[in-house]
Amino acid sequence: MNNKKKKSKRILLISLTLSVATVGGILYGLADRYLIPHVEEVVTQPSTAAAISSSASGTRSASTTKTAATNTSTNTEPAASTASAANATSDDWNYKSDNVDISINQVETGTGEDKITYYVADVQLKNASNLRTAFADNSFGRNITEHTSEIASGNNAIFAINGDYYGFRNDGVVIRNGTLYRDEPARDGLALFGDGTMKSYNEEAVSAEDLLAQGVMNTFSFGPVLVKDGTAVQDFDNVKIDTNFGSRTIDEANPRTGIGIISPNHYVFVVVDGRQQNYCRGMTLNEFANLFEDLGATEAYNLDGGGSSTMYFMGRVVNRPGGKGQERGVSDIIYVGE
Repeated sequence: MNNKKKKSKRILLISLTLSVATVGGILYGLADRYLIPHVEEVVTQPSTAAAISSSASGTRSASTTKTAATNTSTNTEPAASTASAANATSDDWNYKSDNVDISINQVETGTGEDKITYYVADVQLKNASNLRTAFADNSFGRNITEHTSEIASGNNAIFAINGDYYGFRNDGVVIRNGTLYRDEPARDGLALFGDGTMKSYNEEAVSAEDLLAQGVMNTFSFGPVLVKDGTAVQDFDNVKIDTNFGSRTIDEANPRTGIGIISPNHYVFVVVDGRQQNYCRGMTLNEFANLFEDLGATEAYNLDGGGSSTMYFMGRVVNRPGGKGQERGVSDIIYVGE
């Protein structure tokens, strides 16, 4: 009898140990995938035009690093050091210099539960080099995050919005400041060219090498495309943004971040707050697309939204991210500097 009891206890103990190990392994796997930072490359922010077209520093070998073939950058000095030279004037909603012209408007529509509050930044640049991107903690990898305002401040940004949160996924084509960091085609992406133009494209139809050869400086992999050839996209019923986790739709009213282009070096950025009663319910994708069309965008693209949606200008966060003005950590930003 005692031997049977001992054997039963051993079996129970082994079962419990295996169960704990299994659960622990699953939890660690989830944490490793979605929480634990993984730095693949430390990036040195470019300080000269030549630096933008050169390889980012880090562990990547020269044989695997690919950079854009052309670059029209002529001025990449930090804003703090060039503001006076650029004859800049500014207030809480506007900035104007020899190189950059930014005008931000807060717009409110509707009332009560149907109220929408959003921010439109009209940005005109002298040169495409004034529009740049930056990674959180100056590092490329997964689960590396900082607040939009922190990344912006660290890069002397005049204006910034959150990017595509590339670090949450392991797919997509990621080109930043002329350097290819990831080449895993998955969805419709957005390409910003060195000549100040912008165009959406199918990642599975155009190779990263071709993009670089065409002079693409930055790509974003989120979506969907909002405006194509001047016309708002209307059918978002089957749009999926994430092949890694849940493959959820995002067409309901939500906080939004998007980028559009009116003409070369003339961009329009929109951030919509949301999930805040009597302040802003957010926008559906159809509403967002129609807004960009109304603003005159010939191309427009949806970026990471929800709690990530943040607009930064001259040292302050303009909107109310997260419902209480509390920023969420993001992987990357798009910003304007002198």
